[in-house]
Amino acid sequence: MKKILIVDDLHPAFKEQAIAMGYEVDDEPQITRQETLEKIKDYVGIAVRTKFRIDADIFAAALNLKFVARAGAGLDNIDDRIASTRNIQLINAPEGNRDAVGEHATGLLLSLMNNFRQADLEIRNGVWNREGNRGYELKGKKVGIIGYGFMGQSFAKKLAGFEVDVMAYDKYKTGFSDAFAREVSMEEIVKHSDVLSLHIPLTAETKQMIDDEYFYHFKKPIFFINTARGEIVNTKAVMNNIKLGKILGAGLDVLEIEKFPALNEQSWYAELKANNKVILTPHVGGWTFDSYRKISEVLADKLRVLDI
Repeated sequence: MKKILIVDDLHPAFKEQAIAMGYEVDDEPQITRQETLEKIKDYVGIAVRTKFRIDADIFAAALNLKFVARAGAGLDNIDDRIASTRNIQLINAPEGNRDAVGEHATGLLLSLMNNFRQADLEIRNGVWNREGNRGYELKGKKVGIIGYGFMGQSFAKKLAGFEVDVMAYDKYKTGFSDAFAREVSMEEIVKHSDVLSLHIPLTAETKQMIDDEYFYHFKKPIFFINTARGEIVNTKAVMNNIKLGKILGAGLDVLEIEKFPALNEQSWYAELKANNKVILTPHVGGWTFDSYRKISEVLADKLRVLDI
């Protein structure tokens, strides 16, 4: 019988549907990387979320592997080059968490534009400061979206009722204007944007793409949102441009270094956490109670049509 090893926390829907398709499924969310290396040779599939990287060592041990199922949108924790040379199929589930990401990005943006974090903290500390917490309205603003895949499209749809002008740039797509966003050049993004939101994958090309040079070209102060991948953005550049007034506020669900204690060891972390123009969330944009199930259902649907 074909066997699948689940090494991460996936909703039971994936296991249930895989069993119904005739697979034997070992659901071991507490398994270690070393234990995985020792037993992966017996499996045709492995399902992972973010627990560890599916790299050369894993692939070398996985003698019978036919597919990797990534419970999420990105594939950056999988060595896709090796997978391709081995004809190992990769499936992911951006359809499962796109609504979560779109809503999270919208929430970050509204919080920044209306000073929710600062206002809440001030009131809790006995400060009633109406003037210092005056916000901005979204209506009439120009929102620039970088990357118009599942996540970028979802964010654009969530903004539909706010009467904004949504502009989208995607280096790898053309002719994608729709009812929610209009396709524009990067030049138009930097010239007109009041808001910039990232919805691109982490690749060798996009790593550290958003730096001081990138922000320099923007003509107006912007609100900056990143719910994509932290390593796309140079955090120090964000802090620099807040000081310069080029960034009015930053909503960061992802950081180039995540989790403690590693985050606390970064030279920029103390400044980041002290800045009241930054809202931080712990990479939960796509991780809701709803998306937890939807991701597994999407993976199961894609598993059903794999040629194994």
